Amino acid sequence: MQVVLGMGCDRNTPLKTLMTAVELALTGQDLLHAQVSLMATIDKKNDEAGLLELARHYNWPLQFYTAEQLAAVEVPNPSAVVMKYMGTPAVAEAAAMLAANTGIEDLMVEKFKYRGEDGRNATVSIVRLRDE
Repeated sequence: MQVVLGMGCDRNTPLKTLMTAVELALTGQDLLHAQVSLMATIDKKNDEAGLLELARHYNWPLQFYTAEQLAAVEVPNPSAVVMKYMGTPAVAEAAAMLAANTGIEDLMVEKFKYRGEDGRNATVSIVRLRDE
């Protein structure tokens, strides 16, 4: 089974915090890094060093979506805080579902939140890819 990761994070979240969040989310579902086909997030993070490093480290393609595209996706955990700062009620969940071209029914991990020792927050959502 292949999956897509949706990612969200605080500005300047270190690679270590992002890697830990991904590791915990994957192992919670008995998934391996090799099962990740793609990582997705909001276009406002296209210069987020930690996310770019994470994608490079695991050789995962990284897809970006606009706030408008993400806001059009129905999610189980909308956030007023995310809406205030990003212009969409969800980043990780919506980006993962958009990238996988699916909906809530394929959401394996809704919104896994992790706060690193550095005080930075990372959010991971995992969506299963349907067999074509």
